[in-house]
Amino acid sequence: MKNIVENLKKYALETIQVEARAVDALPEIVDEGFGKAVEVMAMCKGRIVVSGVGKSAIIAQKMVATLNSTGTCALFMHSADAVHGDMGMVGGDDVVLFISKSGDTDEIKRLLPFIKKMGNPVISIVSKRDSYLGTHSDYLIYVPMEREACPNNLAPTTSTTLHLVVCDAIAMALSRYRNFTPEDFGRFHPGGSLGKRLYMRVEDVFDKTNKPWVSEDETIKNAIITISSHRLGATVVLGPDGSLKGIITDGDVRRMIENGKDINTLRAGDIMSRSPKTIDLSALAVDALRLMEANKITSVVVLSEGKYAGLIHIHDIMREGIQ
Repeated sequence: MKNIVENLKKYALETIQVEARAVDALPEIVDEGFGKAVEVMAMCKGRIVVSGVGKSAIIAQKMVATLNSTGTCALFMHSADAVHGDMGMVGGDDVVLFISKSGDTDEIKRLLPFIKKMGNPVISIVSKRDSYLGTHSDYLIYVPMEREACPNNLAPTTSTTLHLVVCDAIAMALSRYRNFTPEDFGRFHPGGSLGKRLYMRVEDVFDKTNKPWVSEDETIKNAIITISSHRLGATVVLGPDGSLKGIITDGDVRRMIENGKDINTLRAGDIMSRSPKTIDLSALAVDALRLMEANKITSVVVLSEGKYAGLIHIHDIMREGIQ
């Protein structure tokens, strides 16, 4: 059993090493031709139509997903389906990007002449420079490769890894050219936790109707009742004019009892923590979470134009899946 495990580890490591060496050589392909090809995509007034077959089609789909999520409009067109009607999705202002290892597949040979006849710029990512695709594209991104990581040099492994890295490089270059911001990313990813981190604000998360507060001269008993009834683990202490004076937490109450203080003689102002951590309701919810983590607290005072608006609790944020 030990020999089996060791052999499997060896085979896996060899695959990683082969692909890593191939990726290490990739910077050499970023030449003038590469730059012009990406410039054509940057200047595109339509969409980037990405096409391929087999494993390259999967890479093409990933490329489309990455482009769309980082500010460049794109769509996927399978090379085999294109000649059966899907070519109608290609608009006059679109750029067509082919991804292929050999550049000589039958599907691409059938499709490419029709795309050329339509007049759309054709860019290819290919690992065989003198292939049909390589010699008939308007712009060539040549990705040389010694061999696949497959021991039989057959299964697409190194080639798909290289093409994936090149596609990511193109997408990130276009994203930076368009000054794509975290806020833009959040707009395109509203459904997941990542998107929520980028667009969900404190005002979207905390309960505006749950606003525990006591005055400075309130009894400790009533302060404890306020904390308990609002179930946020704390209550804010306000001055006569509504100004923020401090906060009393469960921890402040426990420390008061541990120190033997007389609950009957003290007032809220005597045990409150002054200068509590605050955040504006327009701030990102993730910033409130970071503030809690940095100060090892579970609640932050929410302000609206400098006035007390409520408390945001760590559970409010965690319920939204923001981490």
